[in-house]
Amino acid sequence: MSIKLRPLAEQVIVITGASSGIGLTTARRAARAGAKVLLVSRSEQALTEIVTDINAKGGEADYAVADVGDGTQVRAAADKAVARWGRIDSWVNDAGMAIYAKLVDTPENEHRRLFETNYWGVVHGCLTAIEHLRERGGAIVTVGSIASDLPSPILSAYAASKHAAKGFVDSLRIELKADRLPISVSLVKPSGIDTPIAQHAPNHASPGEAQAPPPVYTPELVADAILYCCGHHRREITVGGSGVAQAMFAQHFKSLYDVLAPLGIPAFFDERKSQPPTNMWAPEVNVGRERSGERTPKPFSLYTSAAKRPLATAVLVGSAIAGAAALRSARRVSTAPR
Repeated sequence: MSIKLRPLAEQVIVITGASSGIGLTTARRAARAGAKVLLVSRSEQALTEIVTDINAKGGEADYAVADVGDGTQVRAAADKAVARWGRIDSWVNDAGMAIYAKLVDTPENEHRRLFETNYWGVVHGCLTAIEHLRERGGAIVTVGSIASDLPSPILSAYAASKHAAKGFVDSLRIELKADRLPISVSLVKPSGIDTPIAQHAPNHASPGEAQAPPPVYTPELVADAILYCCGHHRREITVGGSGVAQAMFAQHFKSLYDVLAPLGIPAFFDERKSQPPTNMWAPEVNVGRERSGERTPKPFSLYTSAAKRPLATAVLVGSAIAGAAALRSARRVSTAPR
């Protein structure tokens, strides 16, 4: 099996969750790079305005209104991309939502709704993409979360859904490889990102406005990682070294993490502001924005840059280690008694 991915400028890309946040940023950057982009979300009003803007600036984009929790709607979106451009080269699963609440306080209808989007949306997107990519090949890129690698109090249901999505994607990758299908399956795991997802979320935990826990990074960093995976076969990329550090701490010092994690909960909220209306049930609410505007995000991640170029990074690190060893050896020789 040989996986061959087209250059980004020659691709047709479907992006779900494209009316705000990471999905919107990715769609705009893909269009600027020359890709043909089908934006998918529940908000037709936002999609119409975004697509009009992209096309006015020289890009080529269209949209499909779909709830990713409904497989029939997802398949219809794929059909629209094929009808417009003749094929699909990359499929990006980005649609997602959050709930801020303890698990015992999470309403069951909201819990189920979150899984319909965060887990079943990934399932529907992947299975639909496979049908279009199995012959010519291509890339499936799923936006997961660092929350798939560690527990997260207050964002508990969200973390559970991201664990489920990671399990599905990792298992699917093995099966497609065994079936020798020329499809790249990538998982992009953002750390905290400055998007409106917290402002879209139901909040049962605090009277203040929910926010992404710090530190946060810009959505452009995630978009660049996604588009990199559309053109390069990468198993997994984590965006933001701080998230990697958190996950490693949670995995290796479990009991201590259990004690310390709840201490960070106040940073999830700004008590000076009230929570905006959720768009969990009303898709036209508070969309069309890439960032929350609530925090000052980090514009760069050395860890993520290295993750996108593992071979070059390994060579540089190896060279640095070899150089340091040679320097130490030279110093020992120069200071040895004669």
